[in-house]
Amino acid sequence: MTNYQAFKALHFNQELFVLPNAWNAESARLLSKSEFKAIATSSAAVAAGLGYDDGEQMPFADYLFMVKRMLSVITLPLTVDIEMGYGTTSKEIYSTISALADVGVVGINMEDSHFKPKRILQDADAFAKKLSGVKDELDKNHVAVFVNVRSDTYLLGVNDKEKETIKRAKLYESAGGDGLFLPCIVADADIASAASSTKLPINVMCFPGLSDFKKLSALGVKRLSLGGFLFDAVYNQVKVLSEKVLQDKTINALVQK
Repeated sequence: MTNYQAFKALHFNQELFVLPNAWNAESARLLSKSEFKAIATSSAAVAAGLGYDDGEQMPFADYLFMVKRMLSVITLPLTVDIEMGYGTTSKEIYSTISALADVGVVGINMEDSHFKPKRILQDADAFAKKLSGVKDELDKNHVAVFVNVRSDTYLLGVNDKEKETIKRAKLYESAGGDGLFLPCIVADADIASAASSTKLPINVMCFPGLSDFKKLSALGVKRLSLGGFLFDAVYNQVKVLSEKVLQDKTINALVQK
């Protein structure tokens, strides 16, 4: 079984697929030593680690370099958050995905919002057409990549978000998406509604108020991403520990066994 096949199969198991998000080679290496079955990137975390803001402010060349370094130290499947796709047309986005697939990436996240200048949803029909074009290019060129479509209806708190999510889920399924990612959805009723509206495996993200793994599985969730929360937790500890050194006037906080 290839890494792509193994990664795709994880979305159809009975057990919830928990996916941690790395931001550099060392975080990817450490995560690969745990019991996780695959690893994702968090674009926001990778960007922050390199001193960039989120929203494709990080040049793709820099991102590709970091992805290559992660792949050099892990054997698990790696999926990459490509935000809006580093392109505006289907062919440009395909070029981004193809470059990642060439180095061993097995999946991507592609989001249906963009910055104009603040983040807003793209037109659903136009985005679905773009998605369909990307899938056509992937199929035509025999590039095996799991396309997880991120819909930002809940992240942006749009009006009638449950109805809008269902509409977009159906469109993206018809356009050939492989999965549906709904960051910031937390209410059990909303999750159940989304899961029942599509055959696509549903992906939610770590967020305050989210139910436990058993409940999420019962609601129809197949994949749980940790998002940028792991990165934030790690770097919050940097601040806590370094301030404790100054406060205690010893290095004990760093060197205690």
